[in-house]
Amino acid sequence: MRAVIADGTGGPEVLSVGEVPDVEPGPGEVLIKVAATAVNRADTLQRRGFYPPPPGSSETIGLECSGTVVARGADLADDEGPAIGAEVCALLSGGGYASLVAVPAGQVMPIPEGVDLVTAAALPEVACTVWSNVFMVAGLQRGESILVQGGAGGIGTFAIQLATALGARVLATAGSPEKLALCAELGADVTINYRDEDFVEVARVATGGVGVNVILDNMGGSYLTRNVAALATEGRLVVIGLQGGARGELDLGRLLAKRGAVIATSLRGRPVGDKSAICASVVEHVWPLIADGSIRPVIDQVLPLDDVAAAHERMDDGGHTGKIVLTL
Repeated sequence: MRAVIADGTGGPEVLSVGEVPDVEPGPGEVLIKVAATAVNRADTLQRRGFYPPPPGSSETIGLECSGTVVARGADLADDEGPAIGAEVCALLSGGGYASLVAVPAGQVMPIPEGVDLVTAAALPEVACTVWSNVFMVAGLQRGESILVQGGAGGIGTFAIQLATALGARVLATAGSPEKLALCAELGADVTINYRDEDFVEVARVATGGVGVNVILDNMGGSYLTRNVAALATEGRLVVIGLQGGARGELDLGRLLAKRGAVIATSLRGRPVGDKSAICASVVEHVWPLIADGSIRPVIDQVLPLDDVAAAHERMDDGGHTGKIVLTL
C-alpha cells in the first residue's frame, strides 16, 4: 500500500510517499480503503518528534480519514460496525496518511448526509474534539458564552459553528482581518485580533464584566494567566493544545475566588472505549446539525497525498483557515 514515510524527524521535507506492507484488520477492527485524510497540528508535532503515537498504534501519521470499508475483523458480529462497502469516516490513533488503515469499529462513523466522501475526511478529529471537550467535559449550555482561541483553524471554525448552533454566545480570536471576518461569518458574536487587542479586556466588556463561561484554548502555558482572568464565576478553561508552551503561572487564589476549573485533555491517547463513546455521541448530536446545514466543514485546501510536504508547510506557516485535506 502507499503511505507517507518520514525520513527521521524535522521539517516538512522529511515526508515522502512510498510503498509499505499492507495492513490487516485485527480483532474488533475494520479495514478502510482511504479516499482522503486531513492534516492536524498533532501531525506536525509527530513529524518533528514531539508527539509519538500511543503504544500499539500505527507509526504512520494521520488522525482521521474517510473511505470505504473493505474488510472486517473475523470476531465482529454481523450487526457490529459498518458493513463491507460502506462509505465512512473514522477517528484514528495513527495511520491515516496511507491507502489502507485498520481502525476499531467503534471509531468508524457514517458520513453525514450532504457531505461528499473527500470532505468527510476533515470531520472526525474536529467534531470529536469540540463535542467531547466543549460539551461533554466543559458542559457548555444554551445561553452561556464561550471564547474560542484560534477561531479560524480547523478546531476553531467547527467550535464556533457548533456552539452557535446550540445557542451559546461565541467570542473568537484570530490574527488577521480576513480570519476575523471568517469567524464572524461562521457565527462569532465578538471577534478579537489577538495581535493588537487584549482578549481579557474585550471579553470583560462584551460580557458586561461577568467573563466567559467556557474557554477552548490551544495555546497552553503562554495564555494560562490571561485565560483564567477572562473566566466568569464557575467558568471552565479547557486546554487542548500547547502551541504557547507547556508551562505557565496559575494563580490559584484567583481560580478559587471564581470557583473555576482548568481542564487539560487529549483525544488521541484515550482508550478505545472512550473514543468509541465519543464517536457515538457525535453521530447522535452533531451529525444532524451538519445534515441540516447548521454546520459546514471549512476546507482550506485539497491536495494529493504526494503533496504532503506542501500541506505541512501550509500548516506550519499558520496561513490556513479551516482544514487541509489530502486525497489518495
